[in-house]
Amino acid sequence: MGRLFGTDGVRGVANADLTAELALGLSVAAAHVLAEAGTFEGHRPVAVVGRDPRASGEFLEAAVVAGLASAGVDVLRVGVLPTPAVAYLTGALGADLGVMLSASHNAMPDNGIKFFARGGHKLADELEDRIERTYRSHASGEPWDRPTGAGVGRVRDYDQGFDNYVAHLIGVLPNRLDGLKVVIDGAHGAASRVSPEAFSRAGAEVVTIGTEPDGLNINFECGSTHLDKLRSAVVEHGADLGVAHDGDADRCLAVDAKGDEIDGDQILAVLALAMREADSLRKNTVVATVMSNLGFKLAMEREGVQLVQTAVGDRYVLEEMKANGFALGGEQSGHVIVLDHATTGDGTLTGLMLAARVAATGRPLADLAAVMERLPQILINVRDVDKSRVGSSQELAAAVNAAEAELGATGRVLLRSSGTEPLVRVMVEAADIEQARAVAQRLADVVKSALG
Repeated sequence: MGRLFGTDGVRGVANADLTAELALGLSVAAAHVLAEAGTFEGHRPVAVVGRDPRASGEFLEAAVVAGLASAGVDVLRVGVLPTPAVAYLTGALGADLGVMLSASHNAMPDNGIKFFARGGHKLADELEDRIERTYRSHASGEPWDRPTGAGVGRVRDYDQGFDNYVAHLIGVLPNRLDGLKVVIDGAHGAASRVSPEAFSRAGAEVVTIGTEPDGLNINFECGSTHLDKLRSAVVEHGADLGVAHDGDADRCLAVDAKGDEIDGDQILAVLALAMREADSLRKNTVVATVMSNLGFKLAMEREGVQLVQTAVGDRYVLEEMKANGFALGGEQSGHVIVLDHATTGDGTLTGLMLAARVAATGRPLADLAAVMERLPQILINVRDVDKSRVGSSQELAAAVNAAEAELGATGRVLLRSSGTEPLVRVMVEAADIEQARAVAQRLADVVKSALG
């Protein structure tokens, strides 16, 4: 059996892969592991539990709450809120554990469980491994000490979570949004109430789409993975910009007044310069992954901002930021982390800060985003090859060297094996789209011949 925990918690088809029994068992195991680590020492443990609006979240939430309470943990149930809200409340309320039920941008049938440690930080890999081992031990019949009487956990709804989180978002904004018209696409997800409320309280005129969750329509043809409706709404309403979230609102993409996409790289570029101007870009550095567009790297070099790149995944961006004291990082997909104000990617906060920059400068978003030019990027997935030999094939290395020499300083080649699928990803950037396409196809052919 493979590892349950992936790069962002445990995910699968709800009630097939991710069952109520699994949710309950993992919650009990998490409580035991954290108790053994000393997290609960000297006080009665408390957990914050939230979810996105998926129908399956209702029974999975019940299972998680039951598991925690049966292990002696008091539960504050905050209901439907974004992942970053659960992380924030875990820290703000001094809770020992946070649990979020969501499958982020995945389709409605999926769901997931993500645990946060005290302070609202993602659990370390070592703790996730211990939780998994403990869960498997319990599942195999190993007994565990069950509290009784007053020792069992108590459960109550924490209705103040919504207002507390929105107040936090407004409180960290550098300026108000008065005079801006913003369209918000909530993906029929966890930010459907939070994001419009936050933008409105900050002074913006708000138009909403994708903010009527019914438990079944989350991420369906809307949100950050489907921008067409947002583009149309921004143009139709004459808005200054549009903001799109995913199901759990830990990411944000945007569109400008003409309906053109502003991706995570461009958002990072705009925020990096804004934070440098405010003297809050610590060490004058921004963190991004190796998949960031070369245009972003060239823009940061031109603007005198240092760039540190990590492996693909927001958890690796966050690890680099925490290890070296950096304040800003993110991914092209719209996961943006402003570490002074959030412990994880926060789509509502990102959208607010982007809008605040537009309001403060009086410049259109398209003008601000023009600080970087997105170079054409071609990605080809090559299947049915031995991905383990990507780094050892001399034939492939020679082909990559030849491609890099052809592209020069305004192009880039990235070959990497997929972490989740049996394939090799070939990514090529160049100033000219046809050149990028030709080089990428040539390299894909070499991957097939060398690794097939």
